[in-house]
Amino acid sequence: MNRKQAIVNGVMLAAMLMASGLAVALRPDHKVAEQGPPVDLEAMLPKQFGDWRIDDKVVFQQVSPETTAALNKIYNQLLTRTYVNSQGYRIMLSVPYGANQSDGLAAHDPEGCYPAQGFQILSKRKDVLQLSTGSVPLRRMEANAGSRHELVTYWFTVGDTAVNGDWERKKTQFRYALKRQIPDGVLVRVSSIDGDTEQAYKIQDQFIDQMLRAASPGARARLAGASNAGGMAVR
Repeated sequence: MNRKQAIVNGVMLAAMLMASGLAVALRPDHKVAEQGPPVDLEAMLPKQFGDWRIDDKVVFQQVSPETTAALNKIYNQLLTRTYVNSQGYRIMLSVPYGANQSDGLAAHDPEGCYPAQGFQILSKRKDVLQLSTGSVPLRRMEANAGSRHELVTYWFTVGDTAVNGDWERKKTQFRYALKRQIPDGVLVRVSSIDGDTEQAYKIQDQFIDQMLRAASPGARARLAGASNAGGMAVR
């Protein structure tokens, strides 16, 4: 590690420690989730939009009892669906919601969840999806387990802000802590089984864009942040 990187890392660590200390001192005690209408993922996410509809014939991939128990400690709701289009292409959607996204209940990152299910992560990167009214910061992940080659796109929304990294998530949590608030949050994850990585990501981007367009402004704000709450017309 060079001197410049060491200094940068030291400053970041000091800032994080300061943020943690101030957050404890401020003791946020007002849950954002209690200040608005209750979240109902089943109602928020459309069952049909664009060329996509729910495929009731496909059972969403089950997770281990240990993973299920861990998720239940973090999330208040968990919605899982498989959608299919007219060409027979399938996309899996998973949206867990937690009313408390403080450091102690941070959202469960798929980059840790997938290896726990026996997957090898082949690649991962950050990206940004451009929408009509703004953008959503994303993470891309390519995972493999035997003959199953899965491409994953996901992001976190903490309170009113979509983020694609732990540092951004902590900064958002700290912003809420300064107002003595505990943010809620969602993890939006879409994935598909596809041998063509770039094709998978392109179809997933179209799926996400159409899904958000079909959702209400309030649902969009919950799913993709306040910057994407309005101005989108349903296709």
